[in-house]
Amino acid sequence: MADDEDPATPADSKLTRTKKLWAQAGKFLTGRAARPESDRLPPGQHLVKDWPVLDLGLQPRIEKARWQLDVFGAVENPVVWDFAAFAAQPQVTQVCDIHCVTTWSRYDNHFEGLPTSALAEIVRPKPEASHVVLHSADGYTTNLSLQDFLGEDVLIAHAWEGRPLTSDHGGPVRLVVPRLYFWKSAKWLSRIEFASRDKPGFWEVRGYHNRGDPWREERYSE
Repeated sequence: MADDEDPATPADSKLTRTKKLWAQAGKFLTGRAARPESDRLPPGQHLVKDWPVLDLGLQPRIEKARWQLDVFGAVENPVVWDFAAFAAQPQVTQVCDIHCVTTWSRYDNHFEGLPTSALAEIVRPKPEASHVVLHSADGYTTNLSLQDFLGEDVLIAHAWEGRPLTSDHGGPVRLVVPRLYFWKSAKWLSRIEFASRDKPGFWEVRGYHNRGDPWREERYSE
């Protein structure tokens, strides 16, 4: 799919308006120094045992039999996979911590999925590819540099703790980018666009940081 436009745009909501105000006010920012070499919890975060559910008020119910992943844009070999074709690709299990911009963190999550580096070997990004845009089934988008997308710990995940991802957590397939705040880990993943320029996504144009490094407290744009 070569169209740059989303099939839908998430509607404005109380949550959207509230989080835009957070960005304007710099809520949750602590300014504390980060020591990732010795500390496990980034500045301003608190540890949780459960996995909080956050979305834009719409949780698409997508059956595996109907799910597709369209990988397109600045690649030599665009692909469209159904779930069976996706699951036939090389899968790995990875343990990682996750950090949400709303200040919760959860340790030792077991995700299973396709490494983005393996996807890149299949689709072969063109030399001009510098960024990736993740498109979700609810119309949500978020952007990553190609370097962050291809990080060794980044997965296109379909399972968590040995079970299929539930819909409320982005199933059947979502992105997992542990090194960045979790709004970058798009839920209900439907399209992956390789691009020759940066294209800020839903939260990035509403005051959130363009990258989102938890250790630098990159919650909001300056």
